[in-house]
Amino acid sequence: MLITLFHTIKKAGVPCTLRELLDLLGALELHFAFADLDEFYFLSRTALVKDEKHFDKFDRAFEIYFKGIENMEDIFKALIPDDWLRKAFEKELDPEELKKIQTLGGLEKLLEEFKKRLEEQQKRHEGGNKWIGTNGTSPFGNNGQHPEGIRVGGEGGQNKAVKIWEQRQYRNLDDSLELGTRNIKLALRRLRKFARQGTDVELDIPGTIRNTAKNGGILDINMVPERANAVKVLVFFDVGGSMDPFIKLCEELFSAIKTEFKHLHYYYFHNCVYETVWKDNRRRSQERFSLHDIINKYGSDYKLIFVGDATMAPYEITNSGGSIEHWNEEPGGLWVKRLCEHFNNVAWLNPVPEDHWDYTSSVCILRDLVEKRMYPLTLKGLEEGMNSLSK
Repeated sequence: MLITLFHTIKKAGVPCTLRELLDLLGALELHFAFADLDEFYFLSRTALVKDEKHFDKFDRAFEIYFKGIENMEDIFKALIPDDWLRKAFEKELDPEELKKIQTLGGLEKLLEEFKKRLEEQQKRHEGGNKWIGTNGTSPFGNNGQHPEGIRVGGEGGQNKAVKIWEQRQYRNLDDSLELGTRNIKLALRRLRKFARQGTDVELDIPGTIRNTAKNGGILDINMVPERANAVKVLVFFDVGGSMDPFIKLCEELFSAIKTEFKHLHYYYFHNCVYETVWKDNRRRSQERFSLHDIINKYGSDYKLIFVGDATMAPYEITNSGGSIEHWNEEPGGLWVKRLCEHFNNVAWLNPVPEDHWDYTSSVCILRDLVEKRMYPLTLKGLEEGMNSLSK
């Protein structure tokens, strides 16, 4: 059985190996999971998946393989005698509850009737005495008043359910899905170069042990400066217009970047960068910063990141006076080119799905200007962008 499951998971794109399958088999022999599908799910995911970005692929393969199996009784029925299962179930109920179950013809009849009603019912139901829903007297549902039945979802009401029927929910962490702040931080950590700077505030354990040994066992505590990410980052965020639907995603990215990089500077622009950018959107008409000054101020060792959908009229990039907010003496594309020539490492993060890029002329133009270093703002795209910047 597990050989077929192993191949199903591999076909879904999870890079698991025979070594991991053997680890799973060893854990099962030690009874880390037994007769419980949820326990087996977590155990097999722990053994077979080594990167959380593959969790969603694993979940889909797991669901495909075990579709229709309600619990591990169906899998282990050949290994566990029926009378053992029945006795284990009876221990969970008192004599009065076991007697009540017989009003519906026993446990087998209860399950059969539940499946039948589940197939017939087409919508959510609340109250009543037949359909599967909430706050009713039907033996199927949640928070109802029937003395015995099957609970569907929720935490349960006052009465005990004979069997709990609840769909499992697992978080999607596929590398093509959109990001949250936590996942962004994980991806940004690929762009790290640690150095010790500042005052001595961190215990140097190897140095302390070495010097204590040299002193004949007399404790000699050594301190060193704290290690910090020495990478310097400059970010330009596109704001307004077509970027409005991506505000939340950009806020999450901004929050993660501020946490991960000590040497961070950021500016805003609209659609395309021109001769000036700004730091405060509320004061952008009064307080602007010359792009010439920025190029002169920040060294070529800064990692330059553009964040924007690159969606605009092509003339906004290619023409003088192309800006929709002011008269620009030089085309925006020329300023993008100057930035790319000054900074050694550049990446453009685009929140628009990558398969849409070829249908927008402005995206194609800017992608060429940054020398194909445009990446989708997904976990996989962010990782690729950080790898490119770290070279």
